[in-house]
Amino acid sequence: MTNQNIVSSREFLNGDEAVAYGARLCRPNVVSVYPITPQTIVVEKISEFVANNSMDCEYVHVESEHSAMAAAMGASMVGARAFTATSSQGLAYMHEMLHYVSGSRFPIVMMNANRTLAAPWNIFGDQRDSMAQRDTGWIQVYVENGQESLDMIIQAYRLAEHEGIYLPVMVNLDGFVNTHTYELVSIPSQKEVDEFLPAFASKNAVDFNNPRSYCMSASTEWNMEFRYQQHEAMMNAKKVIESVDKEFGDKFGRYHGGMVKEYKCDDAEVVLVTTGSVSGTSRLVVDSMREKGLKVGLVKLRFFRPFPVEYFKGLKSRVKAVGVIDRNLSFGYEGAVGSEVKSAMYDSCGSPKVIDFIAGIAGRDIKKKDIELMYNKLLNLSKGQKEEELQFIGMRW
Repeated sequence: MTNQNIVSSREFLNGDEAVAYGARLCRPNVVSVYPITPQTIVVEKISEFVANNSMDCEYVHVESEHSAMAAAMGASMVGARAFTATSSQGLAYMHEMLHYVSGSRFPIVMMNANRTLAAPWNIFGDQRDSMAQRDTGWIQVYVENGQESLDMIIQAYRLAEHEGIYLPVMVNLDGFVNTHTYELVSIPSQKEVDEFLPAFASKNAVDFNNPRSYCMSASTEWNMEFRYQQHEAMMNAKKVIESVDKEFGDKFGRYHGGMVKEYKCDDAEVVLVTTGSVSGTSRLVVDSMREKGLKVGLVKLRFFRPFPVEYFKGLKSRVKAVGVIDRNLSFGYEGAVGSEVKSAMYDSCGSPKVIDFIAGIAGRDIKKKDIELMYNKLLNLSKGQKEEELQFIGMRW
């Protein structure tokens, strides 16, 4: 069996497996791997594909996560389409290489299984690992379920390899909640994906007829210009994200919303901003509270980098209060998403009040009653009652 024989189907997959199927459809030339819980299933599944000849690639089992990213970068440097995956401490170990990859403009796609960072050591999911890498120059997308996981691996390559971008993309799945939860996932055919994602022809590969330098030093006189080019590419990505999602939806029948996806926000007085798997649970709470006549809505933030500043500037005139569920904490201040949302909505004329809710750390459940509590606090705030700007939800005290 070869990739060309893959036909569209529906399979009962967990999120890790969905990522592996998505990667296979993208025909990477090199997959560099190092297992780490809860990402391991991804690279195990890809190894099965390689072993049964349903995936044609160089499968490189390296000695560490740092080496996995270095190998992916080396592959991209010679013009290969590269894929890798990691989680938590492994992502932290890659930190140095993340800057090299982005700064050298190699369009690598990586899946990250969000898992809390040590110490204390824990294998369950929050988003501190990827949020800590927000300034490395990687596009970051957070997915809600297995279907979005598969689809975003495919879209990620279209984004990364776009001529106006050439930046790496990190696709983030909440550890265990997404990575190990099974659901029906639609798998497109290889022919359909090939039509959507052409074969990679790198514009940034080693060429002996046109020599160039890689990972070189740049003096003070020029270094800032390189950084500006990275920033410009990240800003260019905003429009491309929307157009790629539209094109993907037109072809496969699934639109994921671009950078931000609203739910029942047209007349909402208060909204919650979510990332990742908690979006599904929050949607159920919105439905329940709407039945009680409460005007609540949901804003699913899909892309953290680039950040949709323009969207939140527009949101501030539509609602009375905004809550953010942050599955991370910047010690000594607040959650990373909360800071970004506040910054985007700020102006001298005043902005809606924002409450940053810290929840779901190290895989702790964010329950329906917790989300309803958040909405009630926002409704209180919209009526002029005082609420703390930073609140920890589900604490034992």
